[in-house]
Amino acid sequence: MARPSKTAPIDYAAAHDLTHGLLERAVCPNALPFVLVRDADKKGLRLRVTKAGGKAWQFETRVKGKLFTRALGGWPAVSIETARQEAHRLRGLTEQGVDPREGERRQETDKAAAVAEKAAAQIAQAQQAIAQALTVGEVWAVYIEERRPYWGDLHYRDHIDKAKAGGLPSGRRGGGKELTKPGPLAALMPLTLKDLDQATIEAWAANEGKTRASSARLAWRLLTVFLTWCAEQPTYASLMSTKNPAKTKKAHEALGKAGTKSDVLQREQLAVWFAAVQQLQNPVIAACLQMMLLTGARPGEVLSLRWEDVNTQWKGIQIRDKVEGTREIPSTPYMLHLLAALPRRNEWVFPSPTSATGCLTEPNNPHTRACTAAGLKGLTLHGLRRSFASLTEWLEVPAGVVAQIQGHKPSATAEKHYKVRPLELLRVHHERIEGWILEQAGIVFDAGVEPGRLRVVNG
Repeated sequence: MARPSKTAPIDYAAAHDLTHGLLERAVCPNALPFVLVRDADKKGLRLRVTKAGGKAWQFETRVKGKLFTRALGGWPAVSIETARQEAHRLRGLTEQGVDPREGERRQETDKAAAVAEKAAAQIAQAQQAIAQALTVGEVWAVYIEERRPYWGDLHYRDHIDKAKAGGLPSGRRGGGKELTKPGPLAALMPLTLKDLDQATIEAWAANEGKTRASSARLAWRLLTVFLTWCAEQPTYASLMSTKNPAKTKKAHEALGKAGTKSDVLQREQLAVWFAAVQQLQNPVIAACLQMMLLTGARPGEVLSLRWEDVNTQWKGIQIRDKVEGTREIPSTPYMLHLLAALPRRNEWVFPSPTSATGCLTEPNNPHTRACTAAGLKGLTLHGLRRSFASLTEWLEVPAGVVAQIQGHKPSATAEKHYKVRPLELLRVHHERIEGWILEQAGIVFDAGVEPGRLRVVNG
């Protein structure tokens, strides 16, 4: 049979034995948008020839009653044999009632899932690597920021102070170039959390217990709670060597037990203490120390007083309480005179021009100097709070009254649920306590004098 010429017409209505020459001769008439050159060997396979000259393979059939068309690529990039092989594969699937698109969608879904799983694994691996490198200090910062809404100011400040790196100017008056010391927990902050094991904490406790056991005990308690929190967090739980490496008997023993504090002013010591304190050059510090004794308040509660907390009309003082939030105590006559004589430099009742916050920081050094001059060594600021509670025993003041003034939690059911003492009732007892303390100190005080015109005579 003679080979047809390149110009021989093609019957596009019939199927053909596809050859390279035939496909090369296939041209779309101008009157049509495209024509199809069908393969006689593989049913459903045809070459689509467009008016623009484009030639591309197609496979078309029906599967489950629906038309199925698949593009197989352009010719001659995809050869006749390759197109027939693909058409044969698709025909085999469709004749079995299988829609190739469903299988391909499943493959694409599986492929996408595999890619996502691989990406998730890579992300998890990267996150694990980051977590492995997390230091105690980094996690500590996250911890205190998350827990801060549930803490009081003092508890929050303890977490900051115990972890401070130190090495900064102390800022204390007369401190010169003295630098602040690192907090007890500072040595643990640069360690990675995964390396904070029992042995490390026990070694830390043994070292800190030698020089500052009291401060280290508080730091250890804070650390123990912190590590319990870490164990409850999915991000950090896997980094913990044990559930809580700080809870060991060895660490507890290395820090020792807190001793019972017994520094307290006796009745016969009141005169020399008041005389020494009133001779301090700074009247703000002198007034602050006297108020600590006469109210039995915590040092931080007195130091944080603002002028807005002092109600001169109803003679009350609002204390920011670490236990209940706030409590109100009477402003007794002598205290009102002390406050009226103070300068109002800013919002704080006890201001300090050299303090970063504007208020007086704990006046330990002036108080120590005054106590040394009076022969009362060892009396601390918190000892003044103990002194208030102890001195009230001379007057047989109800324990609940003293506890309410000092901000202690009620210790009995009756106190907690049945006794509600108004400010005026507290005032009766508090003024009696103040008057007795001043009397024992040899201070003659005229309670009727207008505040700000205080006349005190030491006898």
